[in-house]
Amino acid sequence: MSAALAAGASLLLAGATDHFPTHGDTPRDIIDLSGLPGLRAIEARADHWWLPCLATWSDVIAADLPSQFAGLQAAARQIGGMQIQNRGTMVGNLCNASPAADGIPCLLALDAAVVLSSGRVLPISEFVLGPRRVACAPHEFVLGLRVPHQPAARAAFLKLGARRYLVISIAMVAIVADLQDGRITQARIAVGACSARAERLPALEADLRGQIPSADLVHPHHLAGLTPIDDVRASASYRRHAALELVRRAVAGLV
Repeated sequence: MSAALAAGASLLLAGATDHFPTHGDTPRDIIDLSGLPGLRAIEARADHWWLPCLATWSDVIAADLPSQFAGLQAAARQIGGMQIQNRGTMVGNLCNASPAADGIPCLLALDAAVVLSSGRVLPISEFVLGPRRVACAPHEFVLGLRVPHQPAARAAFLKLGARRYLVISIAMVAIVADLQDGRITQARIAVGACSARAERLPALEADLRGQIPSADLVHPHHLAGLTPIDDVRASASYRRHAALELVRRAVAGLV
């Protein structure tokens, strides 16, 4: 398989829910991974959760996962309809690397790492390089994702689109946070659809430590690193405003 991939003659597919609608037929040979055993079951391991490459969005929704995954499961319920959730894979959504991919902010907030077939392990921030670009060599493919245990963490996912379901996001935010005695001890927050790739908000994460969750803690300068664009769905200024409001709601929702 690695040789075929390195030669550029073959394309790996699992769910293919984005590939064919976007690219139509392809002259390249397709290697269908969907029948491989042992690459679908989500499971807890010694120091992390294992999310394998064939796990579908429906698998994520149905899995008995701790509260740290509440945001990812909420995102899964809003990705397409039931047919897409049954067929589409979480790793496929990641490798597609759309700026508006709903799963990627959640994976950033979960501090997930990508495990490649070569043995390389990369954090999500180093794996996703930009629109439709990932740090996967021609001979490699993604085996799955590692998510460190954070069982008591609170998590959320908020998304704005032109309608409730079956829509590409205008802006979205994912948050995973630990609280002790009502105060935030650590938080990871990521915003999607407002830059070439989903981005964490490190300045806000630092300012939230030791604070009681409140929307008033979030200010425009915390989102200064985002680079939203104008397109048919929204203007850049509207995206920035929407992202600020979503982040405020996500932080306040930790209470």
